[in-house]
Amino acid sequence: MKKFIFLASLFWGMAFANSPQLTTLYRSLDPQSISQLFAFYHLYPQSEEGEQALADAWALMHKHRIEKRLLEGNLVLPAMEIDAVIGLVNKEPLESDILLDEEQLEMIEQVSDHLAHRKLKGHQVWKKKALFKLPSKEIDLARALFLYQFEEDPLTVRQYEASLDLIALQILARLPVGASDEEKIRAISHFIFHEKRFRFPPHSLYAKDIDTYTFLASVLDSRLGVCLGVSTLYLAIAQRLDLPLEIITPPGHIYIRHSSELNIETTARGIHLPDRAYLGINTRKLQERNMKEVVGLAFINQASVSWQKGDHQTAVKLYEEALPFLPNDPLLKMLLGYNYLFVGKVRQGKKLLREIKNLTFDHAVSKETGPEDFLQRRATIEGLKTLFAHVDETRTSILNKQKQLLKVLKKSPKFRDGIFQLAVTYLQLGRGHEALETLLRYHDLDPTNPTVEYYLAIVLMNRFHYKEAWHHLALAEKLTQERGHAPHCLKGLRHALRTLHADPADIFKQHNTSNLQKHGP
Repeated sequence: MKKFIFLASLFWGMAFANSPQLTTLYRSLDPQSISQLFAFYHLYPQSEEGEQALADAWALMHKHRIEKRLLEGNLVLPAMEIDAVIGLVNKEPLESDILLDEEQLEMIEQVSDHLAHRKLKGHQVWKKKALFKLPSKEIDLARALFLYQFEEDPLTVRQYEASLDLIALQILARLPVGASDEEKIRAISHFIFHEKRFRFPPHSLYAKDIDTYTFLASVLDSRLGVCLGVSTLYLAIAQRLDLPLEIITPPGHIYIRHSSELNIETTARGIHLPDRAYLGINTRKLQERNMKEVVGLAFINQASVSWQKGDHQTAVKLYEEALPFLPNDPLLKMLLGYNYLFVGKVRQGKKLLREIKNLTFDHAVSKETGPEDFLQRRATIEGLKTLFAHVDETRTSILNKQKQLLKVLKKSPKFRDGIFQLAVTYLQLGRGHEALETLLRYHDLDPTNPTVEYYLAIVLMNRFHYKEAWHHLALAEKLTQERGHAPHCLKGLRHALRTLHADPADIFKQHNTSNLQKHGP
């Protein structure tokens, strides 16, 4: 709507060229909008106001350059180059591609050659293999991702880099020279989430085409992106603005953090959420990633899409592409190991799973049990496949997975992940009695999973078995404390349970204290 009003006002002003109304129209422009100033000049190139708008836009594009490039005489930029600037910055979601020729690309690259990412060694790389040798701090994230997505096609890579460069120039135009990191964060967030309205895609689109909303180029085209897609956009802009940011990956998620402990949640318009919002029973700490690892995460995300579609050959290929960027990542080894099994490469799969079978991931409280159960023949390949069967939260989908799990557990009754997921399906269906029996079955096999103990405490509390609930809550607290973790949800459950029944441990302490007072030590 704003764009329509602005264009309408420009065309209205055409009727009043060289009149006081044109001066009024010029003064109504956003003085910090490069595209508006260029558009005004494009319509009124022969007017004094048009020439001033061109000078204003040129000054904004060079605002943060140490050596200023001044306009000399009556500079008139080629019309198509101005169209390119206006089009790329104001491009509407899903609008047809704006293809720039060599002259236009060179013009944009020239006016943006002072951006900070140009100093990175990764910006000189045009071959994917050359990325592996670079230290993480030298990776140009956008260049690395575009090289893979567009198969090292330099023209297409430069097209999308030009879009990012113009976005960075527009953000810098609104910043003072010598802006602080906090000012840069506010400016990037305002541009992405409020001015251009990048958003998390609706579930109907996200569930169908998650890979589309992961790719940086697709996010730029559609202004829709999942956490990884929008986070890579934010990071690519930050690299251009010399803004150092930390990359944080809770299980299944990614967000960005500044060293000032300001978190940037890219799926919620860049708001700050406290760290504890990302922690859970089995997540005791948050993993920090580097730029090279983010490239690998993009492959992992793509592989998960192929896995969901049952295309395990493609998933294997993508996980293998991720390995050079995440050579020691235990989660990647587990996922690739599983998919090796699914495509018949059992020897390779077992080799990877042996490397991690007794390993507790650094961010976790309890270890993954799937690798050990498979290697100890407590789980089959088909059983592992069932764990990842798609569930869309509908009753029919949940019942289908439950049926598959019951079939698997008949053959593999000690398969812990299978038992846990069966319990979850009962909880989703509101069948508390079956959920309790299944969780107790897991507990009898392995009492070291704090999530199982937490669920047991909740189910038992809801079924008025308060003493037993306290027992399993105490186990969950003990297991998490052993890993230096104190989950907020356990504190909440303790408070809720205490309002219903006294903690048996407190009663025991009070009883002993009373006896000591009466009879002495």
